[in-house]
Amino acid sequence: MSFDVMLSKRLGEAGVAVSFASGEGATVLFGPSGVGKTSVLNMVAGLLTPDSGHVRVDGETLFDAATGVDVAPERRRAGYVFQEPRLFPHLRVRANLLYGAGEGAVLDEAIGFLGIDHLLERWPRSLSGGEARRVAIGRALLSEPRFLLLDEPLSSLDRARREEVLQAIEHIRDVRKLPILMVTHDAGEAERIGTRIVTM
Repeated sequence: MSFDVMLSKRLGEAGVAVSFASGEGATVLFGPSGVGKTSVLNMVAGLLTPDSGHVRVDGETLFDAATGVDVAPERRRAGYVFQEPRLFPHLRVRANLLYGAGEGAVLDEAIGFLGIDHLLERWPRSLSGGEARRVAIGRALLSEPRFLLLDEPLSSLDRARREEVLQAIEHIRDVRKLPILMVTHDAGEAERIGTRIVTM
């Protein structure tokens, strides 16, 4: 699975432009806050329309300004984990995980390597930051995505919780072999997770 991305977008007084191609593993968009990293994720996901450029995943064109191709977000099969976990507060963890799950999704497999099997009957408000992030990652994986988008998945976590989530991401990259496009402003995270680092 490979990414081929060349995008530009005017955003108010400024804008964002990025170009990269990558193969298997994890591509990390690295740079300070405010340079447009999250906007790039949103354009790859189809939540924000670029002014120009293209997005191709494994040779399939998801967006091309020149030809007018713009695949709907729900058909891109991107698993998106936002900066905030965005769990449904009225659903227990099990129901959150299964929300939007694909027909072939295996709950036991996801909760096993994420270490969240003991959380299934808990409410989101009772979870720690690290637990909530791992549940959000599990929900994204159970939607059977073709690639995973991670927006600052370790922000606001203490060292122990960060390590839990880092190990989960490494498992997805190395064992599940799911392509990852991740945003971070932390150099250590970028070096540990990225098989390719794009500095913005």
